[in-house]
Amino acid sequence: MNFSMKDAMPPSSHCFFPRPSRRLAFAGALGLLLGACSGGGLPGFEQTPAVPPVSNAGAVKIALILPLSAGGQTAIAANSLKNAGELAIAEANSPNVQLIVKDDKGTSDGATAAAQEAIGEGAELIIGPLIAANVQAAAAVARPAGRPMIAFSSDASVASRGVYLLSFMPATDAQRIVSYTASQGKRSFAALVPDTAYGQVTGGAFQEAVTQAGGRIVALEHYGPDHNQTVDTVKRLAPALQQAEALFIPDGADTLPGILEALVTSGVDLKRLKLIGTGVWNDPKLFRLPQLQGAWFPAPDPSTFAGFAQRYRARYNSEPSRIASLSYDALSLAAALVRTQGSQRFSEPVLTNPSGFAGADGIFRFRPDGASERGLAVLEIRNGAAVVASPAPKSFAGS
Repeated sequence: MNFSMKDAMPPSSHCFFPRPSRRLAFAGALGLLLGACSGGGLPGFEQTPAVPPVSNAGAVKIALILPLSAGGQTAIAANSLKNAGELAIAEANSPNVQLIVKDDKGTSDGATAAAQEAIGEGAELIIGPLIAANVQAAAAVARPAGRPMIAFSSDASVASRGVYLLSFMPATDAQRIVSYTASQGKRSFAALVPDTAYGQVTGGAFQEAVTQAGGRIVALEHYGPDHNQTVDTVKRLAPALQQAEALFIPDGADTLPGILEALVTSGVDLKRLKLIGTGVWNDPKLFRLPQLQGAWFPAPDPSTFAGFAQRYRARYNSEPSRIASLSYDALSLAAALVRTQGSQRFSEPVLTNPSGFAGADGIFRFRPDGASERGLAVLEIRNGAAVVASPAPKSFAGS
């Protein structure tokens, strides 16, 4: 089974944002965590702290379910997630937490067995799995047992009450990039959307976001895997692009260069259009494309992830997977809640706190339906690099 970034997209030390009325009561227990949130930074991340070994003697058991033996890129990502989770527990220095790691082998049956074993061993919270079908399988065990889950899939269909997705959701990407583009005076949108599951979800979110921004869609086309048919689709779309100010293409480095070439060949003036995408554009291979210079896409602020990556390298002498911060964030949050929230630590009111939480990839919060929202930056591709065009918010509006 091959793992795609889109399974988790799509990504830290956590700071817990308590409800405003309870902030003072938590201040002593939260220490640097609360200070990190209120100060907008992540204290202690500039230098590598002395990290104690992971303890497995804690009274509060938390399970981490990952496809560790699935093979290929899936296993590589899973092992990076495992390392990051262990790093989070070690840095939290929480002697009352015991981490139970389970291998779902990349299969639904494996996820079912892993969840059963974890609950049988007393796990109060399940972190993972990674793949959507395995999240469903584990949830079928966890939900009747009353155990909440924080999973890593970006497939919103597997989210539900008590099954929270800590990932990069297509709807969040689309909302952020469209709202920013509209705020820059561009109201006429067009889209070229891949005919994939990710494309279908992202395309729908894009249409909703344009409506919310008060814009209009002048053209929207889907394309399949056949390059010749894609070229025909681009030619069909080209005349309508004369009316568009921004063109949305939610596709990655394997396909996007060919699409850009087809647009140029079809006579589309890409210098007149603002090209916009999703988090799958956060790939250095794309930053070098001349057609994408000046393009925008949503992503976490890269500076916040850098601190986590530095500490990960210091501990494991290797580079973390880009999604490793998901596990780090989930387990940092869990440890903070164990320290501050007593018996209500993993209850729905605590996990769905509207003020949210902050980690290596910025602020996030869980909705009661299990989906998540993130505060993302908008990056601009410029001179072969991605630079911040619009910073990520430090708090959620209305929280």
